[in-house]
Amino acid sequence: MNPFSRQDGELLADGVRLSDIANSIGTPVYVYSRSYFEARYRALQAALAPLDARICYAVKANSNLSVLRCFQALGAGFDIVSGGELQRVMAAGGNPETVVFSGVGKSEAEIDFALKLNIGCFNVESRQELDRLSQRASMLGRVAPISVRVNPNVDAGTHPYISTGLKTNKFGVPVSEAETMYQRASADPALEVVGIDCHIGSQIASAEPLLEALDSLLELVNRLNAQGIGLRHVDLGGGLGVRYKDEPDFDLETYSAALKKKLTGSALQLVLEPGRYLVANGGVLLTRVEYLKPSADDGRSFAIVDAAMNDLIRPALYQAWHDIEPVNQAAKHARTANWDIVGPVCESGDFLAHDREMALAPGDLLAVLSAGAYGMVQSSNYNSRPRPAEVMVENGRFRLIRRRENSRELLSLERDLDG
Repeated sequence: MNPFSRQDGELLADGVRLSDIANSIGTPVYVYSRSYFEARYRALQAALAPLDARICYAVKANSNLSVLRCFQALGAGFDIVSGGELQRVMAAGGNPETVVFSGVGKSEAEIDFALKLNIGCFNVESRQELDRLSQRASMLGRVAPISVRVNPNVDAGTHPYISTGLKTNKFGVPVSEAETMYQRASADPALEVVGIDCHIGSQIASAEPLLEALDSLLELVNRLNAQGIGLRHVDLGGGLGVRYKDEPDFDLETYSAALKKKLTGSALQLVLEPGRYLVANGGVLLTRVEYLKPSADDGRSFAIVDAAMNDLIRPALYQAWHDIEPVNQAAKHARTANWDIVGPVCESGDFLAHDREMALAPGDLLAVLSAGAYGMVQSSNYNSRPRPAEVMVENGRFRLIRRRENSRELLSLERDLDG
């Protein structure tokens, strides 16, 4: 399923030379494989087929409109965490009834927007949010479909910044509080109880913590059923891990079989919210070497490239690993060294990788792999740097799906006090 391969030493994306893309579009540039996204979705869909599960793509992983249209065409729903993401789903032709709205800080404006569109479900994360939903729905003459996000206090065994299911995390509510919230919601004519939800983190390596969380949810479901509070779906979020370096592939078949065993005989529809799992390894960031600073006095050797932490912040923020490869391995250079791949941003934390052995020369094109998720969506204009372009490869061709920003656009929203 790997869309990136080599021909005569040169790296290609679904048969398209990455060097051709860089020469045409410039660098830095994100490049995505539509065939990978589609194959990954269909593989997940096939594994979950016995469960008749609903897949809601997590927009926060990669929110480009062309990416959203790709998953919309495949029949996916969408998991959103902001009003802006909801606007993107609508612009991509998504059906609001397939949208679940997560996130701890939904504003009144965001709630009103979602209510007017009749989205499928609000994943509620606090008592005050439940009260706000009731108030806004009553005012608008709507009924808000809700699911309480339960924090099951399960350790996902992942990086602390992307762990969301512990009692020390800001997400969701404890099981005991969730039961009270369901009792309150079931008695409110402005609210409709439709499901139960949890999401314990991202980049989860094994099924065990996910299944432990499910057990906690099902215990609560049984107690609610005994009180006459029926639910239609159970949403286990996303978080399925992917391979960045040498991690094992998430065992999807085992997970699916365990879910089937636990949910057989239940009237609950399973909902999953994958994001990274569908797109991470379907994208690369292309960047070009500007300068080399070989080590002196046993210091570090630096390869300074034109991509920076504002383009891909994962290494600086999470100490995340991304494989980095020269696009053209056939090129011969005199110097092989262990290079720190760093950008031009004025921060010592501006790096893409440390201690990578490569033969490099100024002007070389590098591919930062596994950059399809949490790359462009987390980019910024730090140091007044325009964000990269984005390209989609499909049917042996590439097309620009987001042009590069320019400096004039960065200034356009600002006003000079003396102007």
